[in-house]
Amino acid sequence: MLEIKNLHVYFGVIHALKGISLTVNDGEIVTLIGANGAGKTTTLRTISGLEKPADGEIILNGKDITHTSAQERVKMGVSHVPEGRRVFPDMTVLENLELGAYLRKDKEGIAKDLETVYEHFPILYDRKKQAAGTLSGGEQQMLAIGRALMSRPKILFLDEPSMGLAPLLVQEIFRIIKNINSAGTTILLVEQNASMALQIADRAYVLETGSIVLSGTGSELMKSDEIKKAYLGG
Repeated sequence: MLEIKNLHVYFGVIHALKGISLTVNDGEIVTLIGANGAGKTTTLRTISGLEKPADGEIILNGKDITHTSAQERVKMGVSHVPEGRRVFPDMTVLENLELGAYLRKDKEGIAKDLETVYEHFPILYDRKKQAAGTLSGGEQQMLAIGRALMSRPKILFLDEPSMGLAPLLVQEIFRIIKNINSAGTTILLVEQNASMALQIADRAYVLETGSIVLSGTGSELMKSDEIKKAYLGG
């Protein structure tokens, strides 16, 4: 479904991504783990079209999208939940969700997908007339994911969905991510909670200072002494 080949990204003189290559197959959950500054968020932003690569290719469903606009990528089935949620605080929950479908014209399909979002996140139905800025951190994260689902993505990028959440809410968010994937959405997940991410991932890549240093199945990396020492507190 998604293939990244030899991707290089610079910010001024800083070489942020140093020729990374990765694949995400249809129906998978693939996770990127690594320390702060490793290049995880830059990877997602570049695949989404928010950053421009200096070199390399981004292939989606066999089509080169390296120089395609971010908006065109949304039309092609890419949806991105950024780090920090970025909900529109003065708009209601419902208005935020409707914005997620701004490129769509199929009113019946939008209404159906809204119901699906409410099934995933019942609290959003209860809060639909409430200003998004008054929601708790966990509720805002649910809203950000729900809004992304309203574009009916083929592949969903999630950047640090558990950041700042209480442990019980982290469990709930990851359960919902699994459910979204089971319903047919491919997921590329960036997550500092390596233990939780590897538990739900089909495959994983480890980034260090802009390079992929390790890859394997989620269960393989969970057992890796190197990963245990660096990321799992073992």
